[in-house]
Amino acid sequence: MRTPTAVLGAGSFGTCLAMLGAREHDVKLWARSEGTVEAINRDRHNPRYLSEFELPERIEATTDLREALAGRELVILAVPSHSLRAVMQEAGPYIEPGAIVVSAVKGIEYETGLTMHGVLEDVLDPEHHPRIVALSGPSFAREIARQRPTVVTLACREEAFAIAVQATLSCPWFRCYTQTDVIGVETAGALKNVIAIAVGMSDGAEAGLNARAALMTRGLAEITRIGVAQGAEPETFLGLAGMGDLLLTCTGDLSRNRRVGLGLGRGRPLPEIVAELGEVAEGIQTTRAAVRLAARLGVEAPIAAQVRAVLEGEKTPQEAGQALMSRQLKSERDATFQRDARRDD
Repeated sequence: MRTPTAVLGAGSFGTCLAMLGAREHDVKLWARSEGTVEAINRDRHNPRYLSEFELPERIEATTDLREALAGRELVILAVPSHSLRAVMQEAGPYIEPGAIVVSAVKGIEYETGLTMHGVLEDVLDPEHHPRIVALSGPSFAREIARQRPTVVTLACREEAFAIAVQATLSCPWFRCYTQTDVIGVETAGALKNVIAIAVGMSDGAEAGLNARAALMTRGLAEITRIGVAQGAEPETFLGLAGMGDLLLTCTGDLSRNRRVGLGLGRGRPLPEIVAELGEVAEGIQTTRAAVRLAARLGVEAPIAAQVRAVLEGEKTPQEAGQALMSRQLKSERDATFQRDARRDD
């Protein structure tokens, strides 16, 4: 049974998800750039992202949101987090009644502290709220495009809608699990990018493998505290959206956020690193939002705070690392399952 699908956002992740959906379904791929749309429809290649892959004939690109969404039963969002609100304010009126909205966007809105699910609920008509699904987990776009085995999770408060997406997207090389902890999945997906910058800085500065392991472990505890303080289930952070995505993003060289950290650790200026990437590294904006959110929640986030200091030019990576190592000595507490997330680290 075919599910007419729209993908909003023609970056790397949007392109690979359009390819995934086009195995069996007609896909409308929305992009801002007329040049990108013309190239996709004419040459069957995205000229900027994943350009080496031929795109299926079932993908039709457009710059018109009304056209992209008309008759679409599944709407997948893959735009940068900082533009999600504006895009969905424009797109919302064109989403079909009963359509399922899947957000593959990872971030925290700085001004509000909302996850992307919260932004969507803020913007979209309440009729759509039960059918908002968050997609997250260890998944590099290029590997999805290459049909390498990939496993993700789909979170929705009404799990039946996540199960419907699971049935639509799953295939022999792309496996989906479902669950209901939306805030946990989205918090983990956003904050792992912050920790990936920290690990990249440590690796770039040649601090060693011990330091990498420590940052990932304490980073997971930090992510968990912030999530639990918002009502997330601690167990979520041991799953695909938590530990799974954290491991991939901190250690995989396809990770843009890790590459940002590597550049900083090697003494390169941030603007130069970002220009070289050519794509959005969500962790840069998310770090600032995470520090602000943690303060609002009364939760300690020392790693995020030090990453922010480096991004803002207040400290070098070496100074940030020393600040973490010289914090007051404490007893290790199992923050992963600590219900009172407001305790100190």
